[in-house]
Amino acid sequence: MTQTAEAPVQHHPIRLYLVVWGWLFVLSAGSYMVDYLEFQGLLRWALILLFMMLKAGLIVAVFMHMAWERLALIYAILVPPLVVLVFVGIMVFESNYTLLNRLVLSAFGG
Repeated sequence: MTQTAEAPVQHHPIRLYLVVWGWLFVLSAGSYMVDYLEFQGLLRWALILLFMMLKAGLIVAVFMHMAWERLALIYAILVPPLVVLVFVGIMVFESNYTLLNRLVLSAFGG
């Protein structure tokens, strides 16, 4: 009779998931309150993006088990989207610069 060594199965306590669901509920309520209280302008978008990023971070960390992964895997998954966001930011900055130059040149008959 051969013995097989089974890897121990790690179970996360249900309390962890309930706490995360609670935080997701609170963060979702906060994002709905931004609309309900009729915030406008930069404050509105900053709050919406903040709530969105916090909810996404909780989901990725707990439900996708990234909090327990190796650092190399975390870097392989999270760094490429961050680099894309940096490039998008550079493109937005450059497009605003180009638009401003076109408006200034057209205003002066250039």
